[in-house]
Amino acid sequence: MDVETILTDSPAEAAAHLNRGETVAFPTETVYGLGVDITIEEAVRKIFLAKGRPSDNPLIVHVHASEQVGEVASGISDTARLLMQRFFPGPLTLVLCKQSWVSSLVTAGLSTVGVRCPEHPVAREFLHHCRHPVAAPSANLSGKPSSTDWKSVHEDLNGKINCILRGEHSAIGLESTIVDCSTEPPRLLRAGAIGLDELRAVVPGLLGPAAIEEHRRPKSPGLKYPHYAPSAEIRLCGEGYGTCSGGKKTAWIGLSHPPEGAAVTCRCGDAGEYAHRLFRFFRECDRKNIGIIFCEMPAPEGIGQALRDRLQRAAEGK
Repeated sequence: MDVETILTDSPAEAAAHLNRGETVAFPTETVYGLGVDITIEEAVRKIFLAKGRPSDNPLIVHVHASEQVGEVASGISDTARLLMQRFFPGPLTLVLCKQSWVSSLVTAGLSTVGVRCPEHPVAREFLHHCRHPVAAPSANLSGKPSSTDWKSVHEDLNGKINCILRGEHSAIGLESTIVDCSTEPPRLLRAGAIGLDELRAVVPGLLGPAAIEEHRRPKSPGLKYPHYAPSAEIRLCGEGYGTCSGGKKTAWIGLSHPPEGAAVTCRCGDAGEYAHRLFRFFRECDRKNIGIIFCEMPAPEGIGQALRDRLQRAAEGK
């Protein structure tokens, strides 16, 4: 797959490419997305080809306003409407029963569809110019760290996608929280910037994550296949952990004081900054040929829970 990748700062120009059936990367507050028109199946196939993404990994559909959710989802529950009222637009994806017309390529053959309304102003303007809802996973090679700036998208996907809509670094830096509202009670599928406590303040009976069986299709991205991992080995550690490396070049990221001997370090002021910088740090380490990255585990509070999830998956290779 070899195409010319156009760079633009215009949401309208980027949307024109997408409306023609082309692939467009665009900024959101979580990570950059790689979007196509949900109604053009050949365009949807291009996403899986460009990313090297397994076909049983569903895509998230992005809309410019809550009123557009009904175009792709049916039987929207009162619970889902409460969550939409509180968190849309924002870093939340809701898994809902899909409209029959929505392509099985988008939903990985499931009867449900994940829907999100981003808060990012550039994303919202871009989506407003798109004729239909936009199917979009993260804009990176499958299994690698998500892209939180347009240069990382270009690094992974130049020559594989048609257009990159440039924007600032993603403010949050981790993928959206995902809640399954297709069943009652609803269940948290993937942790994100909106934590379980915040969700339960709106829906008290919301369940925590459950294990995903290997033979089953996941209801959302980020649950089954290798994700978030740089080329370097990831080692999880506590505060003050030494960098025993066996001669390999090392890096460290965390909230406490960096240990001596690491070639690259990133000390973060809080869990929010840690999340914002994590994937860019992973990519920096790959560019500098780091062999081992030591990652300090944050407390499981707020966005720290999502951070722990991403770090554990990166370390385990899944």
